Amino acid sequence: MKELTSEIKSEIRELVYDYLADECEVDKGDINDGMSVISDLDGDSLMFVELVETLKKRYGLSIQMQTIGKYLLKNAAETVEEVINTCYLVYVKENAIVDEG
Repeated sequence: MKELTSEIKSEIRELVYDYLADECEVDKGDINDGMSVISDLDGDSLMFVELVETLKKRYGLSIQMQTIGKYLLKNAAETVEEVINTCYLVYVKENAIVDEG
């Protein structure tokens, strides 16, 4: 299990904001944690899959998309904050994320 340092948390938060700004074609400064990725940013559920792939590559994570899919069925990540928190869990737990919640 990886340690989630404050530096890593900041990197992941920044990564999520940059990703959403780019994919949703909005100014990063207009995004806040309480926004709904789908209704406020016009995003879609597939975006999270791409975001996890980015995390996997950046941090050398080992998580299967099937695993993240199972987790998200029980723990939907609808707001920007929920996406960020789920990314934190992916980083720390990897495939063991299904044991959460």
